[in-house]
Amino acid sequence: MWRDLAGIGRDRSSGGYRRFAWTAADGDCRAWFREQAEARGLTVETDRNGNQWAWLGDPAAGDAVVTGSHLDSVPDGGAFDGPLGVVSAFAALDELRARGVPLARPLAVVNFGDEEGARFGLACVGSRLTAGLLTREEAHRLTDADGVTLPRALEAAGHDPDAIGADPERLARIGAFVELHIEQGRALDLTGDAVGVASAVWPHGRWRFDFHGEANHAGTTRLADRRDPMLPYAETVLAARREAVRAGAVATFGKVAVDPNGVNAVPSLVRGWLDSRAAAQDALDDVVGAVERAARAAAEEHGVRLEVARESFTPETRFDHALRDRLAALLGGGGEGAGERARERAREGVRDGGPRPVPVLGTGAGHDAGILAGSIPTAMLFVRNPTGVSHSPAEHAAEDDCAAGVRALADALEGLARA
Repeated sequence: MWRDLAGIGRDRSSGGYRRFAWTAADGDCRAWFREQAEARGLTVETDRNGNQWAWLGDPAAGDAVVTGSHLDSVPDGGAFDGPLGVVSAFAALDELRARGVPLARPLAVVNFGDEEGARFGLACVGSRLTAGLLTREEAHRLTDADGVTLPRALEAAGHDPDAIGADPERLARIGAFVELHIEQGRALDLTGDAVGVASAVWPHGRWRFDFHGEANHAGTTRLADRRDPMLPYAETVLAARREAVRAGAVATFGKVAVDPNGVNAVPSLVRGWLDSRAAAQDALDDVVGAVERAARAAAEEHGVRLEVARESFTPETRFDHALRDRLAALLGGGGEGAGERARERAREGVRDGGPRPVPVLGTGAGHDAGILAGSIPTAMLFVRNPTGVSHSPAEHAAEDDCAAGVRALADALEGLARA
């Protein structure tokens, strides 16, 4: 499966992936998903929001156990973020069948559409629409860098843009959702564990900073006469790093657009996007507030006008405690309340000869599981990432750890769905 998927959407020059929503590469990934499902005799359907579902058992029976992730990527992303969860879902289903496990609940594998938000600027579009956290009207206003609207992209891919929207009937059929994902950090590598369980997704958001200056000639305009928006933007980037360090958070200006973008021109506009995340809401508020104050002070100093707009925000998302602890107990042999004990023992560095509690980790990365957590019982498993590098061609997980992830996911699904 991994070999069949590996070449789709890969850029030869960078080695990274460009599987953007509703493009040809995305279509090839979706065809791969259908082929894998049909090869296993699963019933495949695409919902009103473009998410793909592969069912073992009758979806209408309800109380289904669902697993999966996404197949799209960030620009020049790695091979594991998203696809590992989908490949592992099919492999875990194979493992359950090999074990001869009798199932009392329907099982499904899902591929959520446009999780990364690389094309239209909003993450988790497929799951947000399904959960009612993104309206049809809001989705119809999404536009990519080439001016193509989401409705137009959906139509080009053979989907009805007027059908998208909340899908409470589908969510009502799901009793539990478990998403496996490569860890986007090094916590498991530091503890020496191949697999961990997620506790919560940090609050996070994206803010756009528009610095409006005055275009002018780079060779003939005196420095004193310039209204250069690049200067306050640069100071704002440094302020973001400074404030994130102070608050124990993260803050990143990873995307910037410059007009007119000429080597010999003072810019008229510099537009930068801030991504910030923190373990607590007050820390996130402090960071973003301080960055905006620094930006406004720098803009005023350089005669530049500043506009700030919040483009997306997700509050702290705690995964279902009962499901989280049940998975921790299934995987770590720790019994009831194993999740809390795992956190305590990890903090204290306790190691003994008894069953080793599975690590329970928070994460600063957003996921479809986090979007669905407000609607259905949801949990996540993480697979060790030895370098912590993600959203990069260098992203990697060892084959043995991936296999451990498949076994852990199969154990979890068996514990939830067994007759």
